[in-house]
Formats: sequence, C-alpha cells, structure tokens
Amino acid sequence: MSANFVNFRFIIGNKTSHFYLHKIFTKTLFLGKKLVFLPSCHSTNDIAADFIGQGLASEGMLVYTDHQTQGRGQRGNVWESGVGQNLAFSLIVQPRFLQASEQFHLQKAISLGVYDALSTVCEGVKVKWPNDIYIHDRKVGGILIENSLRNTQVQWTVVGIGINVNQKEFSAPLAASLAYFTGEEYDLFALMEDMVLHIEARYLQLRNGGHEVLSAQFEEVLYWKNEWHEFEAESVFQGQIVGLAPDGRLKIETSEGLRLFAFKEVVFKK
Repeated sequence: MSANFVNFRFIIGNKTSHFYLHKIFTKTLFLGKKLVFLPSCHSTNDIAADFIGQGLASEGMLVYTDHQTQGRGQRGNVWESGVGQNLAFSLIVQPRFLQASEQFHLQKAISLGVYDALSTVCEGVKVKWPNDIYIHDRKVGGILIENSLRNTQVQWTVVGIGINVNQKEFSAPLAASLAYFTGEEYDLFALMEDMVLHIEARYLQLRNGGHEVLSAQFEEVLYWKNEWHEFEAESVFQGQIVGLAPDGRLKIETSEGLRLFAFKEVVFKK
C-alpha cells in the first residue's frame, strides 16, 4: 500500500474500522476519484452502504479490499475469494435519472462495462443472466447491485463487483479466474482502474439515453443465448434463451412456447 494513503477511522455501529483514503484514478471522469481501501472487510457493499447512511458518500466513491470475508453472490451465496488475489470492490453512484421500473438498465450497463474490460484480456467472456460473469463455462465473477429508492426514483446505488483474477484453486467446481484461462498474472489495481473506466463509459451511455443500444448489446453477450439447454422452474425443461423482456425478465423459448422468468424464478441446469 502506498505511503500516500491517509489513515481514517470509520465508526460502524459500535465498532471502529480503519480505512485508507487517497485520490488515485486519473483516467476516469468521476468514478474512482475518491478511493477507500480496507485491508480486510466483511463486504465492500455493506461498507459503501454505511458511508451513504452516515452522509459520507459522494457519487463515484469506490471501496475496495484485499480480503472480503463475507462477499455475497446471488441467491444469498457466499463469494469465495483468496486473499490479495482477486478484485472485490464497490462503486457508489446516484442514478437519479432512472425510475424504479428502469433499475435493470443499470445492471445491463454495469455488466457490459465489466464485459468490455475482461474481453480486452481474455476470449469467451459472457454475462449469465442476471448478474454473473462467465468465461466459456466457468464462473469468474459476479455483480451485486443494491438500490435505494425514494418514491418511484432511484436515489443511491451500490455496485458490488467481484472478479477472480490471479487465484488458481477453488473449492467450487465451476469457479475459475482470468489466470486460469490465460496463464498470466495481473496487476489488480491496474485491472480495476481499467474496469472502472469501461464501467464509467457504459454508465454515461445509460445516462445519455442509450437504453436501446445497451439492451441490444447486453443480449448479444448473454450466456447460452440461442442454445438449447436444460433449465428448472416448477420442473426441469428444455429451452433456449432468446432475449429479455423490457422489464429485464429472461425470455426462454420452449417446445410449448415462450416463457418469461424473473430473478430467482429459473435455474440454469446444463
């Protein structure tokens, strides 16, 4: 850690945590201009939410750690991550240009930013609906977006991103990393800055009204798009993903017709 970092104390409930604050990112316009580093924490999303709750947050603030002990994935799963080997960070944004009904547009923009960054270093990157990042048939990362609403408008958003980068051994059979596929070792901070730069470009595209383009490009990189596979809802069935409904629901074509699924209503089997 650079000696330029300044040590602060942050009160969370009745516990005091130490974090380090320094303005480092130079390529972005506003994302990552204020960085908060914690050597270890339970969840960067929770820390970011605490900053918002205590009135200490600003748009673009980034919280990251070398060791996230309770990183969350979808369906309440714990995200496995080796110490100092992977990326675990959260961005704070204020997408007040979005209505509550438009929340999934933000998921599309962030996912495409992560896809753009990873595709520059590895082939075979896909987005598994709604928020996982795959390379070929192995999971390398996930995105957890948590929105704070006021009436029908999005006020604050915490964007949590976990990417397996240099770790090579995993207990989960489908987990993998960039290093697993490329054999390379990556500078984590440089990779994070590049990823945030791509995310910022997609976020600005969304803010400037690029919903339709983002939706079309998001569908192009969907995992299992236009491939017949096995899924499970009330029962196991065969189908192929053909796109998304305007509200973000997954469209799966089956032998009995088109079916639409919301988050947690369908499981990818094989």
